[in-house]
Amino acid sequence: MKSRTTIATIFALLLTCIYATKEATKKKKSKLYVPQIDCDIKAAKIINPEFIAKCPSGCQDVKYRVYGTDIYASFSSICGAAIHSGIIDKSGGKILVQKVAGQSGYKGSFSNGIRSLSLPRWRESFIVSEGKPKKGVQYPSTLEYSSSSNTPVKGGSQRKEYRTTAVPLQTTQGAFTTAKAAIRTTEFVSTTPKPATIPTTIMTTITIQATTGVATKPPVAIHKVRDIGQVQAVQGRTQNQAFRGSSSHASSRNIARPNTGLQRQEPIVSFRKPSTSPANLAIETDLWKLGSSLFDTGFSSKEDVVPKPLEPVSQGNPNCKVDLSFLIDGSWSIGKRRFQIQKQFLKNVAQALDVGPAGPLMGIIQYGDDPSTEFNLKTYTNSKDLQNAIEKILQKGGLSNVGRALSFVNKNFFEDANGNRGSAPNVAIVMVDGWPTDKVEEASRLARESGINIFFVTIEGPDENEKQNVIETNFVDKAVCRTNGYYSINVPSWFSLHKVVQQLVKRVCDSDRLACSKTCLNAADIGFVIDGSSSVGTGNFRTLLQFVANISKEFEISDTDTRIGAVQYTYEQRLEFGFDKHRTKQDVLNAIKRINYWSGGTSTGAAINYAFEQLFSKSKPNKRKIMILITDGRSYDDVRGPAAAAHQNGVIAYSVGIAWAAQDELEAIATDPDKEHSFFVDEFDSLYRFVPRIIQNICTEFNSQPRN
Repeated sequence: MKSRTTIATIFALLLTCIYATKEATKKKKSKLYVPQIDCDIKAAKIINPEFIAKCPSGCQDVKYRVYGTDIYASFSSICGAAIHSGIIDKSGGKILVQKVAGQSGYKGSFSNGIRSLSLPRWRESFIVSEGKPKKGVQYPSTLEYSSSSNTPVKGGSQRKEYRTTAVPLQTTQGAFTTAKAAIRTTEFVSTTPKPATIPTTIMTTITIQATTGVATKPPVAIHKVRDIGQVQAVQGRTQNQAFRGSSSHASSRNIARPNTGLQRQEPIVSFRKPSTSPANLAIETDLWKLGSSLFDTGFSSKEDVVPKPLEPVSQGNPNCKVDLSFLIDGSWSIGKRRFQIQKQFLKNVAQALDVGPAGPLMGIIQYGDDPSTEFNLKTYTNSKDLQNAIEKILQKGGLSNVGRALSFVNKNFFEDANGNRGSAPNVAIVMVDGWPTDKVEEASRLARESGINIFFVTIEGPDENEKQNVIETNFVDKAVCRTNGYYSINVPSWFSLHKVVQQLVKRVCDSDRLACSKTCLNAADIGFVIDGSSSVGTGNFRTLLQFVANISKEFEISDTDTRIGAVQYTYEQRLEFGFDKHRTKQDVLNAIKRINYWSGGTSTGAAINYAFEQLFSKSKPNKRKIMILITDGRSYDDVRGPAAAAHQNGVIAYSVGIAWAAQDELEAIATDPDKEHSFFVDEFDSLYRFVPRIIQNICTEFNSQPRN
């Protein structure tokens, strides 16, 4: 009786434990692991299109730059944008980040202790919201970061891993015997011990096994790579000779081998019969060496061994480094014959461009009712392959919706994933038979503001009777990068299209004339004229230099982009560095730090003349000349005459006054309208407030330029 009671008690306890475990399992909720990111992480560095992340504290620092309001450019600090938008405060927290399309403009603002900057355009954006997961959405527990640099690997220098695979040759079945042959690849060294008289070498081994009744698998060998140079020398060369005279059933077989793109020397074939196993016949293909003797087999090579030279592969024309998209007309109105002429034209252009990774890259979009990418920039990297691909393009038909095609190019084509290099100008050439069947003006404007240089090649345009059918008059001038005729070519007949190949290629390759690649951030010569007078003082002078650096770092600085120069003045003037002195942003910022405070009087008029002679007279013709003068007092000489002369010579002048600067002189120095080009603050410590306003004004002026 006692034992039954004990068993019942144990059973009851067991049931209780099981019940408690089930209840605990029901209550347990799966927790989402939220990855943490640093304050300086930008949205462009993270590949995931939507994710939840945790920001640390302290991300309100001004060094974590933010561009935009509500919708932010993707090179903004994620956590800085989250604070600016009010999703989190300076103590950090969880946020939800969603990537969205690029915007044509980003407006800066001051919010929650962070000053965001304005930007005219960017190709990718993001928004931030409260870090709560959406129902049914799976969020990554680890974030995928894009690589900061791509290291090219030259042919022949990259180590590869290889696997040994057995390829069946032929099976012959008789009454009692099944013969099976297998080939192993040549890129390895077997770790199986060899006789001392035979050196370790890289070889191809063909094993033929004869079995009675049931065929057995060949033994598995363990291999390793010994010498990568030998691996590449042997790879892909034993396709034919390894089988010459080996057996009647294998002599005429061709074994599929990987194509390495290299021409190899033919090996000398030798046969050996292992003494340990009369049932196995091993055929070893040794490395070919001059003067090497054949094994005693009765066979000799009947072919002369002549190494074939490698065909040189063009890296492209380095004087024409552009990323080019052709928008070809696939509408029904063009017809099959003219579509074929259009393809031949593209092939001629591809040949004339000399496509290659160090020169131009070319992709093609065909449009009809809707556009579609035939191939992108990175699909083909030489003219021959590109021409072959063009020949295979099939006409899709439909209307001639050019505006829709331009919008597609702007939003989708020039992406890094499609081969856009960033350092090369973006060019879109639109082929139009007759006229478009939709409007092009708005889509073209957005594409131009994104830095895309739009060319039009129109063939057999509308005659006087047909113009009434055109949806948008003067559609070419509304679409192209500039209306000066450089970006448009009209061809009267499809049969004379071949005559404009060289003309078009010459225009596309002249990067100095590709005006739409130029933006407000990469197309200026900016000269700072800095007051070094005694009234400034050493401490304030360092603050003034920080203001100069803060403006400079917002621009894309190089010899072909924006260039920076600086002049310091008192009674006298000193060229700190010219436009051609420093070619990287970091070099410019370091040079600004090294400027030594001079001390003396204040001759601002003479400084303006000096800056024009030493800086702006040496500007490049295609650069906008921008002078930013900073002073803290009234000048001892006249500023109106020198300022007027600078304005007449194309210098856009900004004046920034501190403390005792004279308002009338600031307005005289500044380009009209004064309120957009003249600024004043009471203290040096407040200079930073004008950085975003000056950048925004420079960009607004740039984008409002006439297009002729």
